[in-house]
Amino acid sequence: MRLPELVRPIRMRRIAVVAPAAALRDVLVRVADAGSVQFDGIGSVEPGGDTAASRLRALVSTTGTAPAVLSPTAVNLDELVRAGRADLLAGEAELERHAGAAVRDDGGGGVAALAGWCPSSSAALLAARLREVGGSVVRLPAPRGIDPPTLLRDDNTVRRSFTPLVRTYGTVPYRDLDPTVPSALAYVLMFGMMFGDAGHGLLVLILAALLWSGRVRWLARWRSIWPFVAGAGATSTIFGVLYGEFFGPTGVIPVLWLSPLDQPVPLLAAGIGVGAVLLAVAYGIGVYNRWREGGLAMALYSSSGVAGTALFLGFGAVAAGIYLHGPVWMIAGVLLVVAGLGLATIGLAAESPGGGSGAMTVVIGLLDLIIRLGSNVVSFARLAAFGLTHAALAMLFWRGTVALAPHGPLGVISAAVLFILGTAVACSLEALVAGVQAMRLEYYELFSRVFETEGRPFQPWHVPLARPAGEESTR
Repeated sequence: MRLPELVRPIRMRRIAVVAPAAALRDVLVRVADAGSVQFDGIGSVEPGGDTAASRLRALVSTTGTAPAVLSPTAVNLDELVRAGRADLLAGEAELERHAGAAVRDDGGGGVAALAGWCPSSSAALLAARLREVGGSVVRLPAPRGIDPPTLLRDDNTVRRSFTPLVRTYGTVPYRDLDPTVPSALAYVLMFGMMFGDAGHGLLVLILAALLWSGRVRWLARWRSIWPFVAGAGATSTIFGVLYGEFFGPTGVIPVLWLSPLDQPVPLLAAGIGVGAVLLAVAYGIGVYNRWREGGLAMALYSSSGVAGTALFLGFGAVAAGIYLHGPVWMIAGVLLVVAGLGLATIGLAAESPGGGSGAMTVVIGLLDLIIRLGSNVVSFARLAAFGLTHAALAMLFWRGTVALAPHGPLGVISAAVLFILGTAVACSLEALVAGVQAMRLEYYELFSRVFETEGRPFQPWHVPLARPAGEESTR
């Protein structure tokens, strides 16, 4: 698969499902079973009349609801009622809704068609299935001003475990880049920096292995997230080795980089540095997304486009110039800041009502942009702050363990109990805190630059066929 395809939502195709009126039911049954088409303008069936929907309402009031399934062949609705088949009636009601939305020729018969969206990769297979019952798939031009629905790739276990991180925030616009991979890398990096302990990280890796195996019954329903947990455990172990932390400052492994409790200022600077790099990546994705969404003007003047990027890089260059005592860095930074403020002013002025109130809106908007930028960068200091908290908590339990151990057999037992309980508390509490804080940084600091609009999710129509027990769906 080409790289552009890996970083974009799945390509959609505008299609029409066309069928002879006499074969419409058979065609719709196959479309529903395939589950690869999202139709437009599907309304609800009017209550009353001789319909499956009206019979279903009456039956559900006595038998309860049931998941909809479809019979491959035409059915007698009254017989379904007598048999109490609410599932098949629900499927027929779905067919009624879609058949009622079909566009037909002037005579009310002949040919019927429904327009919708389908993944490009599924169109050929769908067309082959429909040809068997007299239907066809016709490619249509995409309507102007309407973006296709978005379907993110989840074609492998690792990617599938991270897509909820993006979907929970919102639906990626169809024209934007799919941020699943970079957001996953950013998340596990931030988690590991805050939860840096090789021993605790290994416990998280063991949990990931248990999830993957599926042998622990009460963990089985979470099996799909094992790559997510494994990534967090791996980065935690790596940072633990760098910090010299193994179930706290036990001295089992040496410090390869810095000790959080002994060198908090360098750790704080490192956290802000990591945040600056992640923000730069987010700005880069944001510039591309603004260009795809609104062309050159939006890419230039948006606060999450070139204007915001220039301001961010400018302040970074000024800070580097001050730290390195380099006038060239400072001059370049000032020029970038001026350019960013100028572009942002143009963008804000274009959206303001004009006059005095418009000028005030522009000024307030620029101040808000600068303040938010500074607060966003400083916010990444929590990578160090919660890393320090985690190290301090682990050190507390370790010192208690060391203090109890020399006091005879009872002291050894007490030390072991304290160590086990302390490890459990430190792992569970700090894992929760690190997980929440990593998500907070992901959503508020990074995604706020990646996304400016929201797309609509691809929700294909899918009703499975009723088949004998043990026979698998051909979907």
